[in-house]
Amino acid sequence: MSEFWIYFQIGLKHVLDIHAYDHVLFLIALTTPYAFKDWKRILLLVTVFTVGHTLALLLSVFGIIAVKANLVEFLIPITILITAIFNLFTAGKTFKNESLNLVFFLTLFFGIIHGLGFSNYFKTILGGTASSKLLPLGEFALGIEAAQLIVVFIVLIISYIVQTVFRFSKRDWALVMSAFIIGVVIPMIVESPIWNR
Repeated sequence: MSEFWIYFQIGLKHVLDIHAYDHVLFLIALTTPYAFKDWKRILLLVTVFTVGHTLALLLSVFGIIAVKANLVEFLIPITILITAIFNLFTAGKTFKNESLNLVFFLTLFFGIIHGLGFSNYFKTILGGTASSKLLPLGEFALGIEAAQLIVVFIVLIISYIVQTVFRFSKRDWALVMSAFIIGVVIPMIVESPIWNR
């Protein structure tokens, strides 16, 4: 049981680490267009992201896929930027099934990219045989999911307060938050190690 908490806490800390805020930024961008009434959709999106994240770790841990760290560190803020720009263009619009399918696919794909960003570190904390890696990976994934739900819940509370107390429209909230995220993410892209060749 104590081993479960070790990997669960690593998953929690991975998302909630103040120095590695890219994961939180992505979750803010993902959650911004929604409200509490959309909880099923948000839960599904968060879980799809966790599945992508875990799939990337699984493929990496078993040596099936390997991507250069510089490329992944560049792609992570790109995923956040794309999500925020998507929000700018869809702010205040109702989601149709077609756009939802696109959002789910992109969320899964972005989860894979974010998972690859953590794969090298995760491989170093894992030891033992291939079969002994599956359980810690599942425990880590549960920690990731729990932390993501905490972030999403906080974003939804802030969104509710801003829209009810300060009378922001849903559209204005999405525009302001997306613009803020873009402003934070562009320097991350510009300062990416990929440009230093």
